[in-house]
Amino acid sequence: MSNAMRQQFAHLAPFRVYGTSTSGNCHKVRLALDLLHVPYRWHEIDIMKGETRTPEYLAMNPNGKVPLLQIDDHTWLPESNAILCYLADGTELWPGDRLARAQALQWMFFEQYSHEPYVAVARFVRLFLKKPDDPRLPELEKRGYHALGVMEGHLARNDFFVAGKLTIADIALFAYTHCAEEAGFDLGKYPAVRAWIDRCLAQPGVTAMPSP
Repeated sequence: MSNAMRQQFAHLAPFRVYGTSTSGNCHKVRLALDLLHVPYRWHEIDIMKGETRTPEYLAMNPNGKVPLLQIDDHTWLPESNAILCYLADGTELWPGDRLARAQALQWMFFEQYSHEPYVAVARFVRLFLKKPDDPRLPELEKRGYHALGVMEGHLARNDFFVAGKLTIADIALFAYTHCAEEAGFDLGKYPAVRAWIDRCLAQPGVTAMPSP
């Protein structure tokens, strides 16, 4: 990160992040902060114990979900992709070109509507709920494989999703894709996706999410 970008965050840091380390949506925020070398304090939240439903937490985020970024004593920002946009503004993770920014958002909307609801939920059912015979899994897998197929087609022609470099679009999609096999998906069918995962992991600051 450039000196100008460091100064941009200097008066705000350290941020506080309320998140669950094994959540892809929370891992996105960690990755962005680590890539930008922005100091932060991580507050681990156990969603399985109802820690997002306490009065104290709901006062910060009435929607009762993680991740949550605390910017200052009076400002909290929920929703993982909104947090990515906030952190990346003015940095190399957010394209400067108008069309490229829109394309980054295109892939981030794709992640939230066509990818995360299936890959992430299948992972939650298998790893957290421990229900490998859950009747929802066949449909989740069908739709998840469709999303991976869309990604495969794009990545067969591009090293990254937008602007030829790592951006928040990649961070958003990396979070649950790199651990999709934990959800029961066979990434061996998607060589371009696997090569992209390797390219992401080769970036200083990009790490794999810990398994539950």
